Order: sequence, then C-alpha cells, then structure tokens
Amino acid sequence: MKREFMIAIGKRTVFNVLKYILLCLMAFIALYPLVSIVITAFKTPEEYAATTVMAMPANWFHFGNFITAWQRADMGRAFFNSTIILICVLTGSIVLSSMLAFVLNRFKFPGNSLIRSLFLFAALIPGVAMQITVYQIMYTLRLINNLHGYIILMLGTDVISIYIFLQFFENLPVSLDESAIIDGCTYFGVYFKILFPLLQPAIVTCMILKGVGTYNEYYMANLYLQDKNRLQVVATSLYTFTGPLGSAYNYICAGVIITIIPALLIFILCQKQIYSGLAEGAVKG
Repeated sequence: MKREFMIAIGKRTVFNVLKYILLCLMAFIALYPLVSIVITAFKTPEEYAATTVMAMPANWFHFGNFITAWQRADMGRAFFNSTIILICVLTGSIVLSSMLAFVLNRFKFPGNSLIRSLFLFAALIPGVAMQITVYQIMYTLRLINNLHGYIILMLGTDVISIYIFLQFFENLPVSLDESAIIDGCTYFGVYFKILFPLLQPAIVTCMILKGVGTYNEYYMANLYLQDKNRLQVVATSLYTFTGPLGSAYNYICAGVIITIIPALLIFILCQKQIYSGLAEGAVKG
C-alpha cells in the first residue's frame, strides 16, 4: 500500500514538473519575439549592425528611433486613416451582421437554409483564392485606391460575425418580438429597441474579432490602397523601412511598439467589459 502511494506521488510529481516545463517553454516562445522587439527598438543603427538581437542597448533612453519611425513613416496619417476605417467597418459590420442574423433567425422563408449554407461555404474558402475576381469587381466599380472602397470591401468579409449573432438570437425568445408587435411596434422597432440592446455580449465579441483583424490587415490594404503617401494605414506604414538594400529593423521595431500602444491602452481601460463580453458571448443558453 505504501509502495503504491509512493508511486502515485512520483507520477504526480513527474507530471507537475513536465507541466511547468511545458508552460515555461510556451511562455518563452511567446515572449521572446516581444522582448527582442523592445530591445531592438532602443538600439542605434550602429548598435544594431554590430550586436546580436538580444544584446542590450547602451542607452535605454534613446527615443530617436521612435521619432524617426513616426516622422518618416507618417504614422500620424496612418493612425488617422486606420481610425476612420475601424469606426466605419465596426459600425457597419455590427449593424449589417446583426440585421442579417435577425432576418435569418426570425423569418422562415424559402431559401433560408440555402443562404446559411452559402455563408458557411464562403467562410471555408480561402480569401486569397477569390482575390482575382474581387479585384476585377473592385476595379470595374472604381473602388480601388480610395478609403470608401476599402471600407466596403472589409464590410463584405464578415461571415463569422453573422454566425455569432445567429447563435445569440437563438437564445432570445420569440415572445419578446410578439409582445412588442402586439403593442404596436414595427419589425425595425423590435430590432432596434428590443433586441439590439440585448446583443451587447455578442457585439463586444464581434468588435474584438473584427477590430483586431481590420487593424492588422496588410494584404488587402497593400493591394487596394495603392497610394502609400495618402492612403497608408498602420499595417502598411511599417514597410516604409524595407527595401532592396535591406531593412532597418530598429525603426521597424520602434514602429511596432507605437502601433501596439493604442491597442494595449484600450485593453487596459476596457478589460472588464472585454472579458465579460467574451464570456457571455461565447456561452450558449
């Protein structure tokens, strides 16, 4: 009995040791790029050329890289354009996705199941595979190289939000709609006055997913916003310091830190709402 007890303790100890080793390894893999970015951002061009990635900078108060990155990459304009895009895309995406989910959930009509299946099929197709057709459509409609065209494009690629709202509408009883209609409320009134305020957890979840994807989007921003002096966004501004003769990674890392700061501040100030929205939006029932 004592031997079996010691074997059980030994197995548990080995399991705990392996667990903590794995956690430390995963933490190292996750933090190593971030630490190297911070270190590189404070190095002068001479230091970066003469030292390794993890070698500490001689002066931690050297902010010249940040000033150069902000000015040469015109990051003020990039943040302005990204802010306009984010506001328009998030507002339009939330309204359009929730209204479409409301129609598909509350109204049973021929083709309802087909539309849901087509949305699911569209979500499974890689976006790159459709870019030739999408680019031809954008070119024909003269929506390339302007912000409103890019905003319309980003609004049309949000199948995940539709399914999140569909799942949430399934948990809202139809009796709410019926009671409001009996009291003289229209379908638009039911949506805007009764149901939309109850969608806050799903809205927070969709805003996080869509906001992060839009803020980090580089491929379509680089393809459809071709005037880099006037229409650059945060993701494309960092490529100012790349070229055929090499890349200035000390300036790029400084720019990366600048782009992280707004998202970090929003997360710190709104983490309670973010956590509660994600938890409630992810639970069904």
